[in-house]
Amino acid sequence: MRFALRLIQWLGPPERLIELAVLAEQEGWDAVWFPHDPFMFNTWALTSAVAARTSRIEIASIATNPYTTDPSEIATFLATLDLISAGRAAIGIGLHTDVMVGWTGHDASDRIERTRATVEIVRRLLRGETVSGRIGPFEWQEECFLRFTPLRSDPAVLVAAWDRDYLELSGEIGDGSLPMITPPESAPLMVEPIVAGAERAGRNPKELEISGCAWLSVSSEPAAAAAILRPMAAYFGPYLEEASLATIGLSRADFAPLRELVNAGRLDEASAAVTDDMLRLAIVGTPADVVEQVEALGEAGVTQLNLGGPLGPDPEQAIRLIGREVIPRFR
Repeated sequence: MRFALRLIQWLGPPERLIELAVLAEQEGWDAVWFPHDPFMFNTWALTSAVAARTSRIEIASIATNPYTTDPSEIATFLATLDLISAGRAAIGIGLHTDVMVGWTGHDASDRIERTRATVEIVRRLLRGETVSGRIGPFEWQEECFLRFTPLRSDPAVLVAAWDRDYLELSGEIGDGSLPMITPPESAPLMVEPIVAGAERAGRNPKELEISGCAWLSVSSEPAAAAAILRPMAAYFGPYLEEASLATIGLSRADFAPLRELVNAGRLDEASAAVTDDMLRLAIVGTPADVVEQVEALGEAGVTQLNLGGPLGPDPEQAIRLIGREVIPRFR
């Protein structure tokens, strides 16, 4: 099992996110990922800053979408970051949700075709090929190629996906997949279509990186770990998929009252209304609790645990706890 830290804007200003990434390298984590959201801190700036401050850890942008970012931009970003970091760059192409892309006026109903075409174009450009004409929804009028030589022609290109068809695509074309496993019990539900997509394409599923994106709240004090998770569960829970929620006996209807409170600006009340069952959306508890849940995720087929969310009541301490009390158990 590899361990990745997923740093979200929720945790603080850019300089703090960079320091957390540096700490993760010091504590033995394998990778650091930054979610690529249209209206939050820019991940390309953050990953570049982290590359300059680290020497070992893999650095990546997750859910870089092929609507607000053209394949040419994605390819040049990935190749440039790979040069800056001396070969430590990766990327997750895809979407967090189609709703988010819709805010910018894009219809994401063709996300499978567009993602497939984007992955193809990015890889071709990185290999030094010239690209022109129509590929999926893209039509480049001139012969296009990178005006510099990438350090590597094959940095990892994963696909950030949800729902069955999209997950199957990630297994078919990605170097790996980045499924959300919120709750962790939904991991088998996410892994199965990824494996099916790989097998349909004649690929060996064991060669894929399945980077399960989970929420984490860890502390030596279980009550503190649960308390810091409640606002995130209240805010994001209503947007999770029905099938995933069903794995812990919940549905979107259970979160509807919380969504109303959040929309009314009453986050404190929504947080107080989060039930113990809703806390099961995350990996939560002490380091010993985390070890037990990680073992189950490994059995489900997850090869990299991509941990984000509040991390814990003290994010720095959470990074240290995972680095010192969890990661060594899986080495």
